[in-house]
Amino acid sequence: MKRRMLGKTDLSVSEICLGSMYFGWREPKEQSLERLDQFIEAGGNFIDTANIYAMHHLNDKDYFGKDRDLFIDGGSERLLGEWMKEKKNRSQLILATKLGFPYPGIDYGTGAAQIKEECEKSLKRLGTDYVDLLYLHTDDRNTPLEESLTALGELVAEGKVRYIGASNFTAWRLAQAMEISKERNLPEYCCIQQRCTYLRPRTGTDFGGQISVNEDMMDFVRESGITLLAYSPLLGGYYNDRTKPLMEQYQGADTQARLNVLDQVAAEAGVTPAQAVYYWLMHSDPSVMPLVASSTRKQFEEALGVLEMELSQEQMERLTKAGI
Repeated sequence: MKRRMLGKTDLSVSEICLGSMYFGWREPKEQSLERLDQFIEAGGNFIDTANIYAMHHLNDKDYFGKDRDLFIDGGSERLLGEWMKEKKNRSQLILATKLGFPYPGIDYGTGAAQIKEECEKSLKRLGTDYVDLLYLHTDDRNTPLEESLTALGELVAEGKVRYIGASNFTAWRLAQAMEISKERNLPEYCCIQQRCTYLRPRTGTDFGGQISVNEDMMDFVRESGITLLAYSPLLGGYYNDRTKPLMEQYQGADTQARLNVLDQVAAEAGVTPAQAVYYWLMHSDPSVMPLVASSTRKQFEEALGVLEMELSQEQMERLTKAGI
């Protein structure tokens, strides 16, 4: 797997990032560990988690069975910590986690005290004394940007965090934060992680606490040199299986027009629609790094197959210009 630099940092990361949101939730322990090993064997080194991952089904006793305790209070981070301890591979990885959203006992927010407390908890669960990348998972409008950036800067100065990232920010707020960092000599966000896929949500639609990429953000990424990472790039498997529900925000004439072109290009290239989506993201301008969170070995192998495929410039242009 090829490597690329993360923003303007010295972090050399694999061209796809392994998302661990489902580790210990939809993917039991053994299956999660298999996916991690498979990712490393394929040459990957960039792993994404968050303090809230695997907290969604704390009372699902039948699902977790005897391993249920592993998934209480930051289950994804704990699983990663155990895996890294067993493999002794922490130094070979680029590890990212996030904070800011609420979970049982913790309120929403990115105030200074909460940033530091949640970072310490994540480090303990991960069994490491630093993370390569710490995201603010959300833009907390009740906390001044200066306060959050100063707290993140202190964690960087202490060696507990190497670089910082943002997620679910609008372009203008991200730009404002970057200016504050420059003015006050604070760490700058090196990447932005947003909801991003091939289909375009209808104008004005809302995803709650999630922010979907728009043209303003794309322009900012091009001009600033930060890296854009895409979460939910496959819309829960919808591209390959149209019997699955499609989020209401994506429904409309534009969606059908783009799906028609996507299916045509995928058929021409002999790939799945999901593979064509991954490829389009990775080779667009700006290039988008997808978070791969496949639930099965077959799905993960499908994602890895994107690294060996190629679409023509004409096919890429058709995909980009499709729609109304």
